[in-house]
Amino acid sequence: MSGLTVAVIGLGYFSQFHLQAWQDDPRVDKIVATDLSEARRDWARQSFEVDVFEGATAAQVAVDVDIVDIVAPPPAHANLIEAFLRPGRIIVCQKPFCTSLAEAEAVVAKAAEAGCKIVVHENFRFQPWHRTIKAFLDAGKMGQVYQGRFGLRPGDGRGEDAYSARQPAFRDMSRLLIHETGVHFVDLFQWLFGTITAVYADLVKINPVLRGEDAGQLQMTHASGTRSLFDGNRLMDHVTDNPRRTMGEMWIEGEAGSLRLDGLGRVFFREFGTQQETAVPLVADVDDTAFGGGCVAYLCQHVAAAATHAGVLENEARDYLSVIRATEAAYESHATGRKIQL
Repeated sequence: MSGLTVAVIGLGYFSQFHLQAWQDDPRVDKIVATDLSEARRDWARQSFEVDVFEGATAAQVAVDVDIVDIVAPPPAHANLIEAFLRPGRIIVCQKPFCTSLAEAEAVVAKAAEAGCKIVVHENFRFQPWHRTIKAFLDAGKMGQVYQGRFGLRPGDGRGEDAYSARQPAFRDMSRLLIHETGVHFVDLFQWLFGTITAVYADLVKINPVLRGEDAGQLQMTHASGTRSLFDGNRLMDHVTDNPRRTMGEMWIEGEAGSLRLDGLGRVFFREFGTQQETAVPLVADVDDTAFGGGCVAYLCQHVAAAATHAGVLENEARDYLSVIRATEAAYESHATGRKIQL
């Protein structure tokens, strides 16, 4: 199969990266798009020269869509997915996925019945530096991995106008740091270190203009024995020329030594007992003009490969349910002050 048709549903801020990714993929022949906003539909038509429809139903009827890419907010996920279910089709859906664990489970069950695959758009695992770290660990170069931690420091959450310009919905989220942002690292750490078996969270709201938390720590225990820590503070920054490239710094420590990711997207390894770090070559090219080094394009390419029977999906929604469970447990832990077993 070749000449894929992709329907992009929802044309908010982040859709620009989706549209560009699909437009650049040679396997994609046609892109259609829709949004409730006429202004955003006009923007997509003029900026990307895509065919635009007034509603999802029109896009569904007008073309035979191979891939549906839902960039709409969580309250719309379940209804949109159900509308687009068709055997053999791949549906990509942004995170946070659905509005609750129960809703996500129901959607996944309906997709399985229909013979349709759902992929959650968890793009952090597709960032070039994270793919590099995964390859390093999978090659056994760290030996036993003891612990990993990520310090999220995008520095974008200060002041009365925090998030207003780019992602104003952040301001009204009752759950922000873990539900919207930390979930990336729940997925990332589970991908790197294995199944999460327990979580403990301590969260806080620093900027009073927000409804939800914007700082805190989430500790995770993995079945492999590895411990991971997501340490987030959206008001603080880190050493970088672009705080949205990596959004922070990461350290992984194991039997053979230590891996470090810096704010420039570089990965270094220091062998245990030595003082000198060596650079680890990245396994994929970095596109610094795009979000996260081009991770959206890499995820879309991954999906397009699967749609043309040239690859296997690694991030289906049925597997992502465990990420949602861990995220829900984080808020339970914060509310009760207990470590929650999964």
